Amino acid sequence: MPFINRRRFLEAGVAASLAGMSVVKGAEDSMSWIDAHSHIWPAEVDRYPLEAGQTKADLNPPRFTETDYFQIGDPLGIRRVVLIQHSVYHGFDNRYLTDTYHRYPDRFRVVAMVDSRKPGTAEAMRKLLLHGATGFRITPMKLGPGWLADEGMHDMWRTGALTRQAMCCLINPSDLPDVDRMCAKFPETPVVIDHFARIGADGTIRESDIRNLCGLAKHRQVSVKVSAFYALGKKAPPYDDLLPMIRRLVESFGPQRLMWASDCPYQIQNGHSLQASFQLIQERADFLTPADRDWLLRKTAESVYFF
Repeated sequence: MPFINRRRFLEAGVAASLAGMSVVKGAEDSMSWIDAHSHIWPAEVDRYPLEAGQTKADLNPPRFTETDYFQIGDPLGIRRVVLIQHSVYHGFDNRYLTDTYHRYPDRFRVVAMVDSRKPGTAEAMRKLLLHGATGFRITPMKLGPGWLADEGMHDMWRTGALTRQAMCCLINPSDLPDVDRMCAKFPETPVVIDHFARIGADGTIRESDIRNLCGLAKHRQVSVKVSAFYALGKKAPPYDDLLPMIRRLVESFGPQRLMWASDCPYQIQNGHSLQASFQLIQERADFLTPADRDWLLRKTAESVYFF
């Protein structure tokens, strides 16, 4: 990521926000791994109400909290996590994630959600920066057709270029051309593509889709999450069928713009595990050097989210 000097942050009005965020230091934390994508939610629905139409019976699993993640992540050396707003359960109400960030500011960052169809998008982004939100999930699955066209969405991309809050795209392969055009229009905005753009979600990894995803490498601010192995390709551990696609991404983006992520708790259901996901990068991807693994498992996510 290019260096943004103090003057630019002052101009963006976010210097005070960043000053209040915890910076992880020390040898132990510098050697720990980062999961760049996990959801969490509590069993309690009074303090954190669910979206209209959702009930406590819809929570699957019934709860997955930061403590639950610690129990499976700490033994693997995963000490930091990027928490992703789960709009299915909590819509645009980011409070559970931001409350968790304030309890553990050294361990978490937040990818929040704001409704770009409503006024005040840029102000909302800056306020959420005070609460650990260094990225924002954007997706046609929530916003519908024309999701990238409204002025509020353009405000998000403009603001992200100043605050370094990434646009985190949950998309399908068919959405890649639209994202490509937005990256060209806002070349300084950090962008993260979630879950390989869901290539292989239908069981087939298509060459044309990989080519379109790799084509985003021409935009220097774009990174890709190597993640959600349980949901792609053959959808079975040890996930070796995904290695050729990962290799292509390494060749196109370089390891410095790729980050591993689990997509827990879905990665730990139905015979899948966090360990199997982690080991695909740590052990089974034999084309990665130790330095490459350090980028995928820590340094890329650190540079994008833990600033």
